Amino acid sequence: MDHHYVGIPELTGVPRVAVVIDVMRAFTVAAWAFSRGVERIVLASTESEALALKESRSGWLALKDGAPAAGFDAVNSPGLLRSCDFSGRTLVQKTTAGTVGALAVADAPLVLCASFVVAGPTARFLRAEGAGPVTFVVTGEGGRADEDLACAEYIGRAMAGGDVEAAPYLHRARTSRAAADLAAGLRSGYHPDDVDLCLEIDRFPFAMVARREESLTVLRPVAVPDGPAQ
Repeated sequence: MDHHYVGIPELTGVPRVAVVIDVMRAFTVAAWAFSRGVERIVLASTESEALALKESRSGWLALKDGAPAAGFDAVNSPGLLRSCDFSGRTLVQKTTAGTVGALAVADAPLVLCASFVVAGPTARFLRAEGAGPVTFVVTGEGGRADEDLACAEYIGRAMAGGDVEAAPYLHRARTSRAAADLAAGLRSGYHPDDVDLCLEIDRFPFAMVARREESLTVLRPVAVPDGPAQ
């Protein structure tokens, strides 16, 4: 199956099936947020929109890239998020790359957001849906981020069924520029465990599906049974 791997600037038209990849860190963070009890994640196009959405709905929370800021309840770090209790809450997420990519393909009939922590369930979900070929949106570095491309290629291979060795793909991600920047503390809103947490293959048993709900683009977890992607 000939999947397509594109950066956000290269998107043209509306794909039939889109999988938006942000390993470090938006869609690792999103998966962790669901594991900490978040019911749904609303994707915002700007920080101002994120705050406006939070302020207009009782009990909503907001998360952003970078350092903590007034009005935001969390930052885009799995290490900082993993101890939070967000049971039953709605989280509004705005990041530099991941949420931008998801919103760019929000009109596609099927949109998933993914990282290594949900890679296997994502592949099995797509296989069960008979989805393909898939447009993988590589959000980092204008489509050149090797951690995102490695994850996309791993999911694409896993969709075909059979055993796929994750180690080479994880090695590419660990030696990527994004991983080096995180490990060096060059990104604010950072926890020392972030790189390792972003490279935990299949940590969670769900895929993450984005759909339009009224005027919003909403990400929700979808449980996927264990087993091979076939």
